[in-house]
Amino acid sequence: MEKEKSLSLALYIIPEMWEDLIQKAKDGGLDVIDTYVFWNAHEPSPGKFNFEGRYNLVRFINTVQKVGLYAHLRIGPYVCAEWNFGGLPVWLKYVPGMSFRTDNGPFKAAMQGFTQKIVQMMKDEKLYASQGGPIILSQIENEYGPESKHFKAAGRSYINWAAKMAVGFNEFGGPIHQRPVEDLAFAVARFIQTGGSFVNYYMYHGGTNFGRSAGGPFITTSYDYDAPIDEYGLISQPKYGHLKELHEAIKQCENALISSESNLTKLGSHQEAHVFSSGKGSCAAFLANFNYESAARVTFNNLHYDLPPWSVSILPDCKKVAFNTAKVRVPHSEIQMLPTDANQLSWETHNEDISSVVEDSGITATGLLEQINVTRDASDYLWYTTSVEISPSESFLKGGQLTLSVYSAGHAIHVLINGQYSGSAFGTMEKRGFTFTGPVNLHAGMNKIALLSVAMGLPNVGYHYETWPTGIVGPVSLQGLNQGKKDLTQQKWSYQVGLKGEAMSLVSPRGVSSVDWISVSKATQTQHPLKWYKAQFNIPKGKEPLALDLRSMGKGQVWINGKRVGRYWMAYAKGNCNACNYAGPFRPAKCQTGCGEPTQRWYVYVWDQYHIPRSWLKPTKNLIVVFEELGGDTSKISVVKRSVIR
Repeated sequence: MEKEKSLSLALYIIPEMWEDLIQKAKDGGLDVIDTYVFWNAHEPSPGKFNFEGRYNLVRFINTVQKVGLYAHLRIGPYVCAEWNFGGLPVWLKYVPGMSFRTDNGPFKAAMQGFTQKIVQMMKDEKLYASQGGPIILSQIENEYGPESKHFKAAGRSYINWAAKMAVGFNEFGGPIHQRPVEDLAFAVARFIQTGGSFVNYYMYHGGTNFGRSAGGPFITTSYDYDAPIDEYGLISQPKYGHLKELHEAIKQCENALISSESNLTKLGSHQEAHVFSSGKGSCAAFLANFNYESAARVTFNNLHYDLPPWSVSILPDCKKVAFNTAKVRVPHSEIQMLPTDANQLSWETHNEDISSVVEDSGITATGLLEQINVTRDASDYLWYTTSVEISPSESFLKGGQLTLSVYSAGHAIHVLINGQYSGSAFGTMEKRGFTFTGPVNLHAGMNKIALLSVAMGLPNVGYHYETWPTGIVGPVSLQGLNQGKKDLTQQKWSYQVGLKGEAMSLVSPRGVSSVDWISVSKATQTQHPLKWYKAQFNIPKGKEPLALDLRSMGKGQVWINGKRVGRYWMAYAKGNCNACNYAGPFRPAKCQTGCGEPTQRWYVYVWDQYHIPRSWLKPTKNLIVVFEELGGDTSKISVVKRSVIR
């Protein structure tokens, strides 16, 4: 069997980038393109399918074949991938009797229907290798090890059923995880030297989680993944070049690798040689040093070789070293984010209509409802509103303090009392649930409490994650009254899905004119929560990838010409960003960067977070709309271009 190197490349990146990215992968020495198929992208509602634009699966596979590579189709339908709900559609949760990823009749029936549709589509287009197409491998299910143990017999039954049907990011507030290319190359070489035949890079290009596709929750819009081809489609050195040299060295060993088995010889206490010799003149050797503290000099075939710590030397002829995993000869590329002529934008603003939250609420219930059960993931936002009558005799009215306490299962809430902002609170990826506790200003008579709950993407992994709650689940209480504490949890609550601005399509070129906007100047710039902003810009000159610098903003979402770029949040990264040593077993927390910086902003060493595809832009009058939840300074928002200096 040939030794294949594959890459994971997100299908749902911009179609105009597909051919260039696939060609770069081929130039980098790869053989196979690996892509997920996201069920919730292709079947957003039951029986209604979407295979257009960036969801055109057939066009993507045809592009792979056009460039001359093979394809590995990971149908899922569960994919994880830090994607919203793990790639499963939210409507699936509400099918009667549903339980995800176990021996469950409703789940298997729905999963089989979608899988068969994808397989038949590929067959109809003659895209499988047996038909002359590029697909050499299809995959059902994904990362099922923990679930198999958890579900036990039901899990084993399910995965066996799935096998018969078949013909691996960043968080808001988290540091940037990087894997040194020396260690990555070492892992690949070790796999090949022990007889491995199919290596996949997750990710070789991750791209951007546009819109509301990022899951987690709390996964950032960027899915750069410290990949050899960065989020913007640019080559990242030295990772790309060092891996390319690795692939070239492995290909030089191809005849020996496919015609013989590995023969292991110990060269020292932490050193060994794996030799492939066919007896027909082809010989290849992999000399490994597993000691991650010390270099070693070894003798092989009466010749001496120096092996750096934690490295593998590849000898395609069993004599001369063609490549060592720890010796990086490719220079680092320097990333620059440069200003464009679209950095002085004229902004206008419109307040989110808070009054309609109470007046137009169409859903009422006694007690608190789980957020996704109400929104069905149609919006990140859900208003919870109730009323509280305060007696004139309450002592706090004469100088005391009243405190509101709200428990949420995730992921963020903004509190408004009688239409005035009173504070916010947030969960984290490690602890989704949290409690808002803060002083509130209530007056004698009837008071309106409005809680805006914000989802930051749905969970994508975990046992029965479809049952995990989101939103305000209570208790909700007031403390400081004459009676002590008043529990509001079981009161009558009203609910409104989404923002008024969303309902009016303020983000679209057509809907943006449906309300009055007020000009914003530096002199009048004030940081108020729950505000809409809009501006226009002409497409910057050149061909460099573009990004939006939102360092002056707080938290919210942004759209370009009606297309949702994604969520942003200037959450500052916490972590351990000490010096990184490539040697030794790799763990995600081992090599971190960006500590103390906003997670979603560009860094000199990493990437800019808010990618604006040039294909989304017109020559002139491109509309940018921002919804800011906390308050920010739009005068400092700018469009920048990404440049790489080698």
